[in-house]
Amino acid sequence: MVSFQRKQIINLPTVYVDQSGHGNYSTIQSAIESVPLYNQNWICIYIKAGAYREQVKIPREKPYIYLKGEGKRKTNVTWDGHDSIATDATFISEADYTLVKSITFINSYNIPPKVNAVMQAVAAMISGDKSTFYRCGFIGVQDTLWDVQGRHYFKLCTIVGAVDFIFGDGQSIYERCSIVVNAGGLNGIIGFITAQGRTRPKDQSGFVFKDCGVFGTGFTFLGRPWRDYARVLFYNCSMSNVVVSPGWAAWNFIGRENQLTFSEENCKGIGSNTTQRVSWTTKLSQQELQQLISLSFIDNEGWIMKQPLKVL
Repeated sequence: MVSFQRKQIINLPTVYVDQSGHGNYSTIQSAIESVPLYNQNWICIYIKAGAYREQVKIPREKPYIYLKGEGKRKTNVTWDGHDSIATDATFISEADYTLVKSITFINSYNIPPKVNAVMQAVAAMISGDKSTFYRCGFIGVQDTLWDVQGRHYFKLCTIVGAVDFIFGDGQSIYERCSIVVNAGGLNGIIGFITAQGRTRPKDQSGFVFKDCGVFGTGFTFLGRPWRDYARVLFYNCSMSNVVVSPGWAAWNFIGRENQLTFSEENCKGIGSNTTQRVSWTTKLSQQELQQLISLSFIDNEGWIMKQPLKVL
């Protein structure tokens, strides 16, 4: 019997995680393991406030899990994996229909930054389709959030890092998120917010930052391409002076810049001044812009509205 009484989350089957022993489970992973394989109905795992030192994985065979913390400043999960980005992220979500609210995921390996020795250390690796993160935090230095693939919606999240700290081939909207640069600890090295991995011109993937704030310490580019047809849009965002004037870097794709879609529209703040931007940034048509900033870019089926948490 759970000793602290809470109404079941929006009438969902609910299990409780509490390190003090007053819940159904004392670790998040053990609660996930209790969910049946190939689950077809939403189940809530309610995580009591606390600092959980564990690696958490939702396998592909366990969709419809709703992880709910008590606040991104109150419930956090920390790990320090760094040997392989494919296996060592603090949080790994492979399942479709994953929903997470009010939890912060931290990869502590590079914190504080180790000058000249910063390594790839992933806080979250998201590869399932139709997944939503609401009021979550992702904290790292290099490769904080691996938005691997699939359609994802991040709203009111805080994402912290310095080098390629939002990367991957996801088809994602980041709405009203705080993009916090911590490149101040990199001994003068300029960071990169995004490294997007779109591989073909007709691929649907891309990162859209809508109504976000970009600020922090040190200096950063908005992005560089990870793959040949990288696509990133900053729309109606506020940018502080952490953003360097060229804005974008071609990295290993010099001479192929015409394949890239790096765009800024209707942004404000000192860092949004485009007069000294690289010459190959993309000017989107109104139709292209509307297609990217509309929720239908990631959801033309209504899956977000069918979630137990309405985040619109």
